[in-house]
Amino acid sequence: MTRRSEQLDNFMKKTEFAGARLEPLAGDASARRYIRANISGKQAMVMDTPVEGENFTAFVQIAEHLYNKNYSAPKILARDIREGFLLLEDFGDESFSKILNVNIDDEKPLYSAAIDLLAQWYNSPIHSDMTLNFYDEELYMREISLFPDWFLPQIMGDERVAKLRSEYMEIWREILRSFPLAKNIFVHRDFHADNLMWLSERAGVKRIGLLDFQDAVIGDPAYDMVSLLEDARRDVPQQLVDLMIEKYIKQTGQGRDLFLSAYNILGAQRNSKIIGIFARLAIRDGKQNYLKMLPRVWKHLERDIQHPLLKELRDWLSYNVADEFRGEIKLCRK
Repeated sequence: MTRRSEQLDNFMKKTEFAGARLEPLAGDASARRYIRANISGKQAMVMDTPVEGENFTAFVQIAEHLYNKNYSAPKILARDIREGFLLLEDFGDESFSKILNVNIDDEKPLYSAAIDLLAQWYNSPIHSDMTLNFYDEELYMREISLFPDWFLPQIMGDERVAKLRSEYMEIWREILRSFPLAKNIFVHRDFHADNLMWLSERAGVKRIGLLDFQDAVIGDPAYDMVSLLEDARRDVPQQLVDLMIEKYIKQTGQGRDLFLSAYNILGAQRNSKIIGIFARLAIRDGKQNYLKMLPRVWKHLERDIQHPLLKELRDWLSYNVADEFRGEIKLCRK
């Protein structure tokens, strides 16, 4: 038994799930892992988080805040903050993505319910008594740097990367300063089909179970819309995207042009960041499967940069990143 296994065993012994059968779930891009606990017909979920690798304390604080605000964040049943273990309410296996893999007819009602939740967050802010970081220029730029730092070295020499990195960062700095993004609502940051659970027995927005919100910030309303509708893991039909955007604008009363400007800027920011993250996962962590999603992410990015405010970025990418590199490529340089 490894040291971590012993720590987990000691944690479980202190809970009502002592002696439960433990079933690890498939992993994702993070160091965090989930383990389903079963005993006497009851189920719970163990979150095993190496404290040094994830924003563990933030998860606890945000989970309790959302739960107390009557949203479906998992209830915390037991905790060991020092060792990085939580015993959580189990939302089951009905994520949006799993449901839609079986029945695509559920796509519109599921996404519509997600829009209802985001609109409620906009109309009834929930962050007033919660301490979160702002999604400010420094954070945007730190994320933006992932593209030149991890992706560009795969397609060009180090000397050219050094020059182009400076150009790329300056283009983005000008974009962010010419169109100041809002910092006025709770932003989940990973609000997509894999992190949204369907809890059909509940009512209203509580039907949506929320996961992986530990990186939440106070930011622009368009960000979570981009996360939902420009999903790296699944195709969302453009007709549905357009319909959901119009639904959100109508429910929140935002100006359409201003919202779409923010949506496309944040779409370009998020998708270029994801390209960098997927390159890093492949190179640093050996997780090559993420490269299969690059064509979809590039498709999102290419659509976003058609917005007039992003012309300089569009021209830069057109000149420096050939079409042959805008898809699934082999990454090997460390």
